[in-house]
Amino acid sequence: MTTLLTALCPECAGALDLPTDLLEGEIVPCADCGADLEVLTLRPLELALAPEIEEDWGE
Repeated sequence: MTTLLTALCPECAGALDLPTDLLEGEIVPCADCGADLEVLTLRPLELALAPEIEEDWGE
């Protein structure tokens, strides 16, 4: 049986069941709204919207 952490999506407040082997900086998707979330801290578990990756278009 896999142990899960429970958190709320900061975008839609949907419940997330996450594995316990998360790493800080890891990106996880929200199953409800599809937002990419970044793991900011593990203790306490804190999630935030992942930063958008901007295209540099060769500049």
